[in-house]
Amino acid sequence: MQILQDKKIVLGISGGIAAYKTPELVRRLKDQGADIRVVMTEGAKAFITPLTLQAISGNAVADSLLDTQAELAMGHIELAKWADLIIIAPATADVIARIAVGMANDLLTTLCLATSAPIALAPAMNQQMWHALATQANVKTLNERGYQIWGPGSGEQACGDIGLGRMLEVNELVTLSSDFFADKYLQGQHWVITAGPTREAIDPVRYISNHSSGKMGYAIAHAALRAGAKVTLISGPVTINAPVGCQLISVNSAEEMHQQALKIAPECTTFVACAAVADYRVANIATQKIKKTNDAMKLELVKNHDIVADVANLHDKPFMIGFAAETQNIEDYARGKLMRKNLDLIAANDVAKSGQGFNSDNNALVLYSAIDKTEIPLANKQIIAQKLVSLINQHYLAKQS
Repeated sequence: MQILQDKKIVLGISGGIAAYKTPELVRRLKDQGADIRVVMTEGAKAFITPLTLQAISGNAVADSLLDTQAELAMGHIELAKWADLIIIAPATADVIARIAVGMANDLLTTLCLATSAPIALAPAMNQQMWHALATQANVKTLNERGYQIWGPGSGEQACGDIGLGRMLEVNELVTLSSDFFADKYLQGQHWVITAGPTREAIDPVRYISNHSSGKMGYAIAHAALRAGAKVTLISGPVTINAPVGCQLISVNSAEEMHQQALKIAPECTTFVACAAVADYRVANIATQKIKKTNDAMKLELVKNHDIVADVANLHDKPFMIGFAAETQNIEDYARGKLMRKNLDLIAANDVAKSGQGFNSDNNALVLYSAIDKTEIPLANKQIIAQKLVSLINQHYLAKQS
């Protein structure tokens, strides 16, 4: 069953240019099973019509606190009690300010005072307005009161500026809505996840790396967030966006990843070493670009620190999960690594198989502990990650008991 099946969501739309995205947001939320009722401010109607949103949502659009017919039944109170979640998208600087000071001068702000439902804000405004001290103070106030702050994103804005302030994309808001209702079985846990490749410099323009895309590690980060964990993602260079809500620490080299991992690991409950870390680095990195003057070139390589082993050997080590990307003898190599590096679990995959592993959207894993193994068959990495996170938690809880 879809996570949003039969969930009652009020979508509040305020007067920003990003309002043009809301018909698609309504459609996508309905595709996930949600029942949507739309509330619009006067400003919102300058950007999108109530009739459009009524047609897509299948429900009448509410846009006035002083609608005599609706208020015969105390319509604003009925809406406030009906909602399982209120999403305000776009949430302009103005509506954020009015909610922060407790105003109730239109239907949307009145709902926010009258409801016991959780409220999520998707900020959308000019980047300078987002950074203004007043806006930041208002957002901080609402965050401390338990409001969900979804975004903003960064990029080119309608005014031509570039920076933070864009409303998150529709697919991101749908994902966050689904995640909000997901089972929070990792509540209270802090997961640190390494992801992506590392780059070991040869000279200022060249490096040694591998084919890791980071997709598996990022999918695990998203699945852990969805399940309620605090997530820190230590990532090598990738071309995908980190899940909204995680703390992202970007690194390049194995040495940088090692330093960050040892710094943060003592604070976490669970450490997932999913990154494809280079085993070796160049002993002497050239300070200038190496010219092609010879037919051959020799590089002296030295071994990098073993991140997962060093974290696993900490005095108060977290629950440790390693990864083994192999091309042969999968179980033997994986179990050997499990024991040698003092891990609790290891997830092994056969990267020699076409259509899974590096750079693929799909994967298949076998999860080994000291006493058993569990196969996770070929599927999209997001699905693999959800199953893996659940299995890790089962082993984590078993060890704590």
